Amino acid sequence: MGRCDDCAYYVYDEEYDEYVCEANMDEDDFSRMMEQGTSTCRYYRDGDEYRVVRHQM
Repeated sequence: MGRCDDCAYYVYDEEYDEYVCEANMDEDDFSRMMEQGTSTCRYYRDGDEYRVVRHQM
C-alpha cells in the first residue's frame, strides 16, 4: 500500500505488531479501495505534521 505509508490514518498497532488503517470506513468502501488501489483512497489525509508550519515560514 504505497500511499498508506504517509497517511495520517496509518498507525502502528502494538497489539497486532503491525501498521493498520484507522480510517472510519465500511466494508464496501474498503473493498472498493482494494479493487481500485490506494491511489484513489478518499480517506487519505496527509500525515505530515510540519506541512502547516513550513507553509507559515
